Amino acid sequence: MRTISKYYIVDDSLLPEAFGKVIEARKMIDNGEVRNVSEAVKKVGISRASYYKYKDYVYEAQQSSWQRKAVISFLLSHKSGILSKVLNSISNRDANILTINQNIPINDSASVVISLDLSQMDGTIDELIADISAIDGTNKVNLVAVE
Repeated sequence: MRTISKYYIVDDSLLPEAFGKVIEARKMIDNGEVRNVSEAVKKVGISRASYYKYKDYVYEAQQSSWQRKAVISFLLSHKSGILSKVLNSISNRDANILTINQNIPINDSASVVISLDLSQMDGTIDELIADISAIDGTNKVNLVAVE
């Protein structure tokens, strides 16, 4: 299970220059300024290896309120009321549900992916995952992504 343990906010003047360039390259790709990773890394002056090494770990802090988002996946036993209990546990922590995708049950188990807005959440994502894992009928609760 992947969980969040520690994040730091550090002034970029203390970090290796490559971190800022990875963020810059990712923005260029996201905005369509370049066609691919090779073009982006060439423009910012880093290697593709550096880009791929850090791209999933280096993020820019937002100036507005921290609007964190997360994606959680899990399996539900095909029993009435389990999804409702999961939704209640999310609501009890004041996390807002953005999307829910539930597949049909196969072999008495349905996969569910929920995206959440964590900006107003009480507690940590680790605590929320523990809450969901503690519900009878939930299995393989995983943190897929955090933004």
